[in-house]
Formats: sequence, structure tokens, C-alpha cells
Amino acid sequence: MLKIRTVERGGIGEEIGLEKGDEVLAFDHHKAVDILDYLYYDAREKFVITVKQTNGDVSDCEIEKDDDERLGLVFENDNLEIRTCRNNCIFCFVDQMPKGMRETLYVKDDDYRQSFLCGNFVTLTNITEEDAERIIRLKLSPLYISVHTMNGELRKKMMRNRFADKTIDYIKRFAANGIIMNTQIVMARDHNDGKELEYSARELFKLYPNVRTMAVVPVGMTKFRENLTKIRDIDKDYALEVIDLIRSLNKEFGINFIQPADEFYFRAGIDVEPYEFYGEFPQIENGVGMTAKFKKELIESLEKRENKARMLIMVGTSAYPFIDAMARIVENYVDGLKVFVKPVENKFFGSTVNCTGLLTGGDLVEAANGFKEDYDYIVLPKHVLKEKSDIFLDGMTVGEMEKKTGKKIIVSDGSGEGFFASLSGKKEL
Repeated sequence: MLKIRTVERGGIGEEIGLEKGDEVLAFDHHKAVDILDYLYYDAREKFVITVKQTNGDVSDCEIEKDDDERLGLVFENDNLEIRTCRNNCIFCFVDQMPKGMRETLYVKDDDYRQSFLCGNFVTLTNITEEDAERIIRLKLSPLYISVHTMNGELRKKMMRNRFADKTIDYIKRFAANGIIMNTQIVMARDHNDGKELEYSARELFKLYPNVRTMAVVPVGMTKFRENLTKIRDIDKDYALEVIDLIRSLNKEFGINFIQPADEFYFRAGIDVEPYEFYGEFPQIENGVGMTAKFKKELIESLEKRENKARMLIMVGTSAYPFIDAMARIVENYVDGLKVFVKPVENKFFGSTVNCTGLLTGGDLVEAANGFKEDYDYIVLPKHVLKEKSDIFLDGMTVGEMEKKTGKKIIVSDGSGEGFFASLSGKKEL
């Protein structure tokens, strides 16, 4: 049910007599669950809307309009309250979080609607038959699915959910009904790798092109893993094995269907795949292809400039060699610029967590204050901050960090272009 807050003047809704306080119960006799129902049917030319008026009367109204005409309704609530996870995965990152951090960091979201709207990865273990039919009917596509394995028994074991194998049937059903999916395998060494990874890749590729890609990302492991399932970390030789296997499978498939996270290449000590490998970068938010895209953006933005500043960039230990190399490129184009790149050990989560985005304000302050060279500015990517805010994972703000370090902080947008702008002075300091 969607309760109307306002009705746009001159819209179809006003023409059929809808008013503030009326409740939309259904579209084409399907229950109006949330705003997605309204958005889907509002773009259609013909449908039936069922409304409960403020006096209690319920009536159906047949709508016939052009597809660019709108009902013009605004609702009191979009009914998109986050659905949470029902699994207890052996690799769950939330289970490895210490106490005392922001409350939102402990929320295990697993909502297919947010997958459609925002690209969040979901397991589909908490959807109902009604949800599955709704996904198909409303054409909620693309979806981003955490598969982990196409072996049903192994999936139940890894996710510690006796119904986890049902997701495999949903994936096949969605593909048969034209739903586009990008999938991921969060790979836990000695569990869903090797032959299991081969099996999952081949099973998912059978559903191509509806299953567009399969990302392979390593499990994130913090030092807070007491009493949790033992998972071995990734070393150089293992990372090379994974990359070789994926390259072999992609050659077999004839396309770059499997896309490994950049972290595997960092661990292996080799360059990531060329820019063209990643196509339209459908897995960019998953840490897949970020390095290749960043480098291309940086190279295309280079120009001769002057900036007599001394910059300190702080990054996670895995990205350090790449970012340091990019900094040297920028130095060659900007007269007077000196760039220091400092790899920062993640003391908060532990050394096994080595990506930049999981560095805390506390670790960054300690690294900055312990840096021996003189510098003017600290440059950080926005990925270290909560989205649309200036707050680090441990609750420290950018302003607080500036006070603790005595340095002004420049926050880059995370792109190669933004990197050059921040270092060259094109971005206002």
C-alpha cells in the first residue's frame, strides 16, 4: 500500500480524482508493495489502479495514457525499508567487525530492490516466490547476485543456510525470463576455489548473455576472526594460479566473462588486464577494473602545469606500487611538484586488510604524523569516507584529522582525472 502525500496539478492522478490521504492498493490487481510498483506502471500506457479513498471506498480505475504522461503522485513513504541477510556466511565481513563503530556498519543488507536500484550484491536467500514473480513482472534488471558457488550443497555449507541452494534455481529462472545479472564469487581459499570455481564458472556461463559477468573477489579478513572458520590468506603464488585459471576459462569461453578483482594482480605483483578487457566496467564497484580505468583517465588528463606543493598521498599497502607509479607520472608533468606516497598498514583491522578504502582515520593520522619528510597537503580518495560524508570508518571526521595532523586534506573523487587535478593544483586547494 502506498499512501498519497500530494497530487500534482494537471496530472492524470488529479484527473481521475485522487487526493491526499488516498491509498494505492494495487496495480493491475498486483499488490502495491513499494515505489517500484508505481514507477513501473507509471511508465506504461494501460493499467488498472486500485485505490482506497479516505472515506473507505475501494475502486478500480482503468488508466489509458501516453507512455510519457505521468500520474503525478508523491507518497508518504517509498516502503523501501532495507531487508537484511538471513545467512551466516563463513566469510562474512560484518562478523569480523570490532565493537564501537558506526551502527550502519553492522547492518547486513540483502535487498533485491537495492540490487536493482543501487547495484548492491544480494544472495537471494531471503526472497519469496511472490518476490521472484515480482522481479520478473517488473523487469527488475540488472541485478547483482552473490553466487559464491553453483554447487548447491557447498553453497548451503558456506552460507550456513539450509535453503541457500534455492538461489541457483532463481538465477536460472531469472535468466530464462530475460533478467540480466552480474554475479560474483567471493572466493574463500580451500573452499570454493579450484575445481569448484571452474564448475561455477561453466554453470553460470551456460546462462550467458543473461548472466553477463562473473567477478571473482578475495575474502576480506580482519584480525577479529576468533572462533570463525579458518580461511587461508592469499599469497603471490596462489594469486598467480587464480589469474592463470581465469585466463584459461575465459579463453575457453571466447569472451572475458570472468573478471578478477584488481587485488589478485596486486598480490601477484603483475599488471592488471588492459582497459579493453573490462568492457563497460559492470563490476567497477566491486573493485574490478578500477586500476585500468584509473590509469586511462589519468593519462588522458595529463597536461603541463606548475604547482610548487609537496603532497603526501596515503594508500593501503596493496595499491602502493601502482599509486606510487602514477604519482611519478604526474610529477613529470607538473613543474615544482613533489609527491610522497605512503603505504599505510591497517592496524585497526589487521595487516591482512590492505585496501585503501578500509583505512581508518586513526591509522591515517598515525601514519601522517610519523612521516619524516616535510609536506604541505594530505591527499586521500573519497573511498576512505562514508558515502556523501566526511566521516572515516572509525567515526573520525576530515576536520578532526586536519586538527590532529596540522595539515589541510584534499579529498580526490577517486578517478584518474581527479587524481591529477588534486596533485596539479587544478582542483581548488
